[in-house]
Amino acid sequence: METMKFVQLGFIIFLCKAFVCGFAEESSCTPGFESELLVFKVHRDHLHQGKRLGRVIFNTCDGRTRMLFQSSDKWFDVDTDGTVTLKRQVTLHEGHKVFSVHAWDSSGKKHTVSVRVERVHHHEDHHMDTVMNISSPQSSTGLKRAKRGWVIPPFRVLENSRGPFPIKLVQIKSDMSSEAQMQYKITGEGADLDPKGTFTIERLSGNLFVTRPLDRERKASYRLIAHATGVDVDVAEKPMEIIVNVLDQNDDYPVFTQNPFNGNVSEAAEIGHEFMTVTATDADDPNTDNGVISYSIVKQDPELPKPNMFEINSVTGGIRVNSVGLDKEKWSKYTLTVVATDMEGRGYSTTGTAVITVTDSNDNAPQFEQTSQTVSVPENKVGAVVAKLAVTDEDEEGSPAWSTKYRIISGDKGGFFNVSTGPSRLEGIITTAKPLDFEKNKQYILSVIVENDEPFVGALATSTATVTVNVEDVNEPPEFNPKEKIIYKPEDSPIDTELVSYTATDPDIGKSQKIMYKIGNDPEGWLSVNQDTGLIKVRKLMDRESSSVKDDKYRAIILAVDDGDAPATGTGTLIIELSDVNDNAPVINERIIKICNRGSTPVLLSITDKDGPPYAGPFTVETQGETSENWSATMNETSTGVFLKPKFTLEQGDYNVILRVFDNHRLSQDSTIQASVCDCEGDDVQCTDCEKASCSASNAAINIANIAHIVFVFYFIIL
Repeated sequence: METMKFVQLGFIIFLCKAFVCGFAEESSCTPGFESELLVFKVHRDHLHQGKRLGRVIFNTCDGRTRMLFQSSDKWFDVDTDGTVTLKRQVTLHEGHKVFSVHAWDSSGKKHTVSVRVERVHHHEDHHMDTVMNISSPQSSTGLKRAKRGWVIPPFRVLENSRGPFPIKLVQIKSDMSSEAQMQYKITGEGADLDPKGTFTIERLSGNLFVTRPLDRERKASYRLIAHATGVDVDVAEKPMEIIVNVLDQNDDYPVFTQNPFNGNVSEAAEIGHEFMTVTATDADDPNTDNGVISYSIVKQDPELPKPNMFEINSVTGGIRVNSVGLDKEKWSKYTLTVVATDMEGRGYSTTGTAVITVTDSNDNAPQFEQTSQTVSVPENKVGAVVAKLAVTDEDEEGSPAWSTKYRIISGDKGGFFNVSTGPSRLEGIITTAKPLDFEKNKQYILSVIVENDEPFVGALATSTATVTVNVEDVNEPPEFNPKEKIIYKPEDSPIDTELVSYTATDPDIGKSQKIMYKIGNDPEGWLSVNQDTGLIKVRKLMDRESSSVKDDKYRAIILAVDDGDAPATGTGTLIIELSDVNDNAPVINERIIKICNRGSTPVLLSITDKDGPPYAGPFTVETQGETSENWSATMNETSTGVFLKPKFTLEQGDYNVILRVFDNHRLSQDSTIQASVCDCEGDDVQCTDCEKASCSASNAAINIANIAHIVFVFYFIIL
């Protein structure tokens, strides 16, 4: 069958005036580079972008003159005809540069050749860019060429073509077209996909056309699929991919990313200091000169103190200081006109603006308006204003380079003075930090230095002021030593007992003044003081149990007054720690109780003794008179309270119970308790109304008992 003849189909793509149509018969040829090393000789180290170095030659064995090459070095580009050009400016740092170029034959096998770019001197070679074949060429005879597989490298179409359209790009032809008629079509981007109709193909000839101008900035490449099928024959080639890359033209201007650019630079910045960057973009291909931008400064306003105060990095757009002389106080702002040009400075240009604000540096030291002062300050005052030191500063007002701070650098070893910055920030205020003493030092000579909050730029001379402080003598009050004097005395010290001599001294040693003593504060009036000697005596009996005594201590204020023109008074505190004596008998606190006459719990009575140990508890108790007949009184376990209960069932009524309580030293006192006995049982005390006769008899008995008790107490007092 004829169909069996078409076992395998292939495509061959020919670029117009670039690819040669046809399929060569198999021959004894091996594809490959014609040499293993290519040397491109140049006459200088610095090679500019776009420079052509030479060509690499690849024997395809099939008559093709165009190949897909790949460079191992990103700075070099290899065209389909083998031409090697520079994509970027290159410097031969060691006089040469070596890289590799790769190519693939029709079977997909990779081939590599080494390329050496070498600088030569004029006496070595009078022709630039000469190509030398170092290795022997491969044999073109005697070897049988392997059957090729079709490899179609991407091809390029220049954007913005003016036509006329359609323009033929390439012819696609099946290698079986000599045996059967084939028909062709394309699909993919620009064919049946958007942008549709950009590429068309003649059905029978396989000629591929572009129908309109291409725009690389809108779409940089197209992926087409070529199809070939037999006409009236049931055969089809495997679809083949065709990549169409759009070659860039310089059709876009650079565009600044902002305008204006704003930057700040310190007036103290050194030459070479980069402080801001301007940037521009270009829609053209960044891998070609079309998209490579170069920056330049074309104008500086103002042109003071020099017209070239700044320079710009032509590649990065970084702006740096180019000259000394920046001065915030004279020229606070500069406006630079910056130009961005593509084609590395040879193409389209766009103008922008960079506004530079010069920031203040501390290049002006503050100066004291008055470098010498003499002042007088009274002694003994803390926080007194000694002097105010005004300064001036030519730096920017309100900046750290303008604000001031102060230090006392000599004359104040004792730390008697403090210096701080006043509210205006241009004033130093000296105050006293400790009391000055005329009797110890009559004069201080202070050296004060002024600085800024921000360090100085460079070596600046600081300003110093001298302040002579004369200490004024004042009448100082007498001083007690110690300020608090503690003595120990018993509370029962007799009247006129001499307690202590508490005296003061006059710090005004240069004056002859007399001191008189007085009682300043004596809460209970217990003390007296000799106005001439300061001897303190007991004026009234003291009592440790007084409310004016806290923690056994009694405090009194003693005054010492001199006889100066303006009398001064000093104060001292006398603390008398009173020792206890047994001068308080214990007493029962409860004076009225209620109790049932049957089955009640004993009532616990509490005891108070104003004295402290050992003159208080443990206590003992005794019943007195008729109380002993009817009532029982016993101490609790701690001997600090009394249990009281009837000895038997008493009639309902009120009874006077007399108990005598003794302290640990047998000092005693009788306490009378009015006990209401109710006709009830237990601890729920409820009294009922009694008959008139019995109540009268009971009341009479109570009255007789009260009279007897009064007579007994009176008799005891007389004894």
